[in-house]
Amino acid sequence: MLTLPDYPWEALRPYREQAARHPGGTVDLSIGTPVDPTPDVIQEALRSAADAPGYPTTHGTEALREAVVDWFARRRRVPDLDPAFVMPTVGSKELVAWLPLLLGLGEGDVVVRPVVAYPTYDIGAQLTGATSVAADSLRDLDDDVRARVKLVWVNSPGNPTGIVRSAESLAETVADARAIGAVVASDECYSELGWGQWEDGVPGLLEDAVSGGDHTDLLAVYSMSKQSNVAGYRAAFVAGAPNLLPSLVNNRKHAGMIVPYPVQEAMRVGLADEAHVQVQKDLYRGRRERLIPALEAFGLRIDHSQAGLYLWCTAGEDTWATVGRLAELGIVVGPGSFYGEAGEGYVRVALTAPDERVDAATARLVEAVKGS
Repeated sequence: MLTLPDYPWEALRPYREQAARHPGGTVDLSIGTPVDPTPDVIQEALRSAADAPGYPTTHGTEALREAVVDWFARRRRVPDLDPAFVMPTVGSKELVAWLPLLLGLGEGDVVVRPVVAYPTYDIGAQLTGATSVAADSLRDLDDDVRARVKLVWVNSPGNPTGIVRSAESLAETVADARAIGAVVASDECYSELGWGQWEDGVPGLLEDAVSGGDHTDLLAVYSMSKQSNVAGYRAAFVAGAPNLLPSLVNNRKHAGMIVPYPVQEAMRVGLADEAHVQVQKDLYRGRRERLIPALEAFGLRIDHSQAGLYLWCTAGEDTWATVGRLAELGIVVGPGSFYGEAGEGYVRVALTAPDERVDAATARLVEAVKGS
């Protein structure tokens, strides 16, 4: 039987119990689960498509794929995407986990992922017997490892760090991967949540400045969970790589990996409506602007955090010491050590909590400073 590592979030259990003893209750800023209502326009689309007695298509309806193409043109500076090379997925996490298998990777192959990264990139490699290597540039690898690289994951904006990679940096990765015949997959699920200089958008893998107008061996992965509060719908898609998508679609047909038709319709409608995305972004902006000064007053330095739903913080101490000090205030955060050795000393603070809970957290942080 395949044995995977224990699910890391179980290690937070004693800190959750400690936080729950706070008189004002727990403020959970750990896992980035959306908490705001799913927009009415998306709920109505789901209801309207509820009469769905037949099997949906793995490739996705033509209308959905056209909506994805239109979204890439409007929001991601990709005007020439072919709808034939778009496919919905059951959330983005399952694709991250299963992509090495779907691409035929195995023992001896190498999957490269960012130095500080979402753990599922490693799990995907383990599921196939491939080796996962942490590197932010292929140029950091020795020749023997580089020669075995088959898949390179990039994640910009990054989880948990909020780092945004420039178009030049992404283009360098594409060129280096093509030189060794590797696929590049870009996890872009936070791309609508840029802050500061990235307010109007972040660079993406399929845009011409990165891809050179050629999508061969390039896969862009996107989830609507964050932008539209539909984590419960499992609504995501992958696009690009005309040389790979037909086989990915075929393999997923055999495995029965299909997005339900009502969800496909909800995705189609949601992708066409930008108003609800801006409303949600502004909610996160408000929470971010309240949390940043309170965390800094408590002695945390916020690094990167240029985009996305998280603040990447350090107090210059052991990760679990910071987790424990915050748990004493009834605040639960994500340990940076969950995201690789380079995450040690950091915690990840999510913006995904109701306004009342965010206000409670900021008040507790301020009071703790006053009482120290």
